[in-house]
Amino acid sequence: MKSETQVPRVAGQADVQQADNTSSSGAEPSPSPVRTYLLNCGSSSLADRAFSALMLVCALSIFAIVLLILVELISGSKLTIQKFGMSFFFGSAWDPVNGNFGALPFIYGTVVSSILALIIAVPLAVGVAIFLTEMCPDWLRGFLAFFTELLAAIPSVVYGLWAFFVLIPLMRQYLNPFLIKTLGWSGIFAGPNYGIGMLAAGAILSIMILPIISSLTREVMSAVPHAQREAVLALGATRWEMIRMGVLRNARIGIVGAVILGLGRALGETMAVTMVIGNRPEIARSLLAPGYSMASVIANEFSEASDELYLSALIEIGLALFIVTIIVNALARVLVWAVTRGAPVRGT
Repeated sequence: MKSETQVPRVAGQADVQQADNTSSSGAEPSPSPVRTYLLNCGSSSLADRAFSALMLVCALSIFAIVLLILVELISGSKLTIQKFGMSFFFGSAWDPVNGNFGALPFIYGTVVSSILALIIAVPLAVGVAIFLTEMCPDWLRGFLAFFTELLAAIPSVVYGLWAFFVLIPLMRQYLNPFLIKTLGWSGIFAGPNYGIGMLAAGAILSIMILPIISSLTREVMSAVPHAQREAVLALGATRWEMIRMGVLRNARIGIVGAVILGLGRALGETMAVTMVIGNRPEIARSLLAPGYSMASVIANEFSEASDELYLSALIEIGLALFIVTIIVNALARVLVWAVTRGAPVRGT
């Protein structure tokens, strides 16, 4: 009796044979739905060129908007530019009756109040971000982060009202007398105790820019890989050393960017500053003295500009605010370069 040995079938052999039979018979497999759609669409080079052109227009529109703003500001301030020239930015007189204008007190008030706001807000915002990211319990993190970001949604006029009825009386009764008694000899905290002034403007601005700096700093710190934290702790570092060397050092560029955005908010703030700064066009050494900002003078006196020279002076103050913003951002770029020495951001 002749025995037959059965050869085991290899997996997929039947499919290969079927495909060979199909190819030998001349039949082609049906294309996939995606390939069918692409074949029916025809050439997409025209659509690609149109999409590229549209994206280029969107990118160039940013430059066009900035250029249009600059052209409009220069066009509206031609009268004062022709009459005062560069002396407008260095003059301290503001006399609409006699037609004598100078923007230096407003530039001084804007810059000083914004720097005060950063001095107060940046350490507090970074501290809040460190606590929420590294130390806060899970059950409290979402609640505290929500209320921190809620501060950014409060209208500026509400901040101004709160500062006028709550913050300024507290400063007039407690903080300002203490500063006058202890640091009055320096001249920075000297003079009459009005309550309103540069220090009050800086304090309310610091509260307004705190949620912006804190939220962005927290996002940047959260982006630092956990492996880096664990590596620093594995080398024997304490929690503070881990935060300082493993987190803050790698997040410093993002923190600088958050500070820049907060400074941009402080430079252009109008209503809250107008209600607490005092609105006096003077340059005083004391931070307790009243001052004036560029945004505040435009908001207060734009509707009162009765002649073209007065209106032109206010528009040129807007031009000065635009230039100050550009200079601040340029200095911030230099600061970022000084921190990184032109090197790219390092990863893990």
